[in-house]
Amino acid sequence: MSIEYLGLSNINGPLIVLEGIQDAFYDEIVEFVVNKKEKKIGRIIEIYEDRAVIQVFEGTENMSLQNTHTKLTGKPMEIGLSTNMLGRTFNGIGQPIDDLGPISIEKKRDINGLPLNPVEREYPRNYIHTGISAIDGLTTLIRGQKLPIFSGNGLPHDQLAAQIVQQASLGANSDESFGIVFAAMGVKHDVANFFRKTFENSGVSDHVAMFLNLANDPVVERLITPKVALTVAEYLAFEKSMHILVILTDMTSFAEAMREVSSSKGEIPSRKGFPGYLYSELATIYERAGIVKGINGSVTQLPILTMPNDDITHPIPDLTGYITEGQVVLDRNMNGQSIYPPINILPSLSRLMKDGIGEGFTRKDHQDLANQLFSSYAKVGEARNLASVIGEDELSPVDKKYLAFGKDFEEHYIGQGKTENRSMEKTLNLGWELLSTLPREELDRVDTKILDEFYHPQDS
Repeated sequence: MSIEYLGLSNINGPLIVLEGIQDAFYDEIVEFVVNKKEKKIGRIIEIYEDRAVIQVFEGTENMSLQNTHTKLTGKPMEIGLSTNMLGRTFNGIGQPIDDLGPISIEKKRDINGLPLNPVEREYPRNYIHTGISAIDGLTTLIRGQKLPIFSGNGLPHDQLAAQIVQQASLGANSDESFGIVFAAMGVKHDVANFFRKTFENSGVSDHVAMFLNLANDPVVERLITPKVALTVAEYLAFEKSMHILVILTDMTSFAEAMREVSSSKGEIPSRKGFPGYLYSELATIYERAGIVKGINGSVTQLPILTMPNDDITHPIPDLTGYITEGQVVLDRNMNGQSIYPPINILPSLSRLMKDGIGEGFTRKDHQDLANQLFSSYAKVGEARNLASVIGEDELSPVDKKYLAFGKDFEEHYIGQGKTENRSMEKTLNLGWELLSTLPREELDRVDTKILDEFYHPQDS
């Protein structure tokens, strides 16, 4: 028999304190009835003897110390799961908001997930095609990988996320099931409508499950949204054998919500005011990506975060870099030159790329081509620095060719249309077209046999 408690001991922002509580446990879901009519739910986040601190998802408006009835449910927060969730739109805690009626639930799962046994993890192989050359060619996204996008305020990460959702696939020759779970945290109404309309107009909504936590939604809900989205992804991947790409935007909003709730609890802050457990909280989200042995499914993560003041050493991108397997970095200077997507390839990398490309996956020349493009573009920076000192006219013929190469590389390889979906073949061929403007002796990162087959100098 469940016990119902009348009244509260304290209210502090999204947190309430209830004393005299019995048989409660951490992360337990609590149901509230306010003024005998309004229903809310919360989660126990701290217990000390008979005193519990509870986060209220819908906020504590209209709640007072006398008018609230509290009931413990005896279970953690769960979400009802179904393959029918693809093609639907939900709020931050998994409730449908698209006026298409309730979901026919097949199973319920704890949103905190079950930790993957490291022994049962399978090493990520093969790639996910995004249609964006700077990613597919140079920082390839591998199935089961977590590859964050480091952006900044005002940069077009929303457009990039929407383009990836529209274009992502398992490659032209794959017949495996593919789906996308898209979770937006703390976004404005116009951004949420942009995502909705873009997915609907492009016809990709049928394989996208979208979770939207708006900027005016309760801050506590923001902490739940990525966990709900990943629970859906794990169900579709590990129980329905689908390959799922999870896009989380914006992880900075998630971290700032954590800071706000931590401050309300009176916890001692760490770097930049964030709680000391920021690393472990980010890790519990990012580490839910992967592949399990014996299951033909995968969860791949593409979290997006805006770096405060474009500072890559800020705690959020800094800790994210420790946990994930690389990063894609957007650059403000390139954006100012109207290059889209403004991806700066030099600080970008994909640590698992080498194991999911090449012969049998993409093409045998892919790794050598990527190495050479990185090397040649780095020399472009050196040539530009030299030109700024002695003038472009005084540069050697080779340095002038690097300047021309750099301009073409930025405009035609990194830069592409917002609706342009390039095949892997086109991306690789375009790379060779650009390298063919340089002398053969400058291409020192490519195997001789590969050079003989793919290098065609423009003056020959």
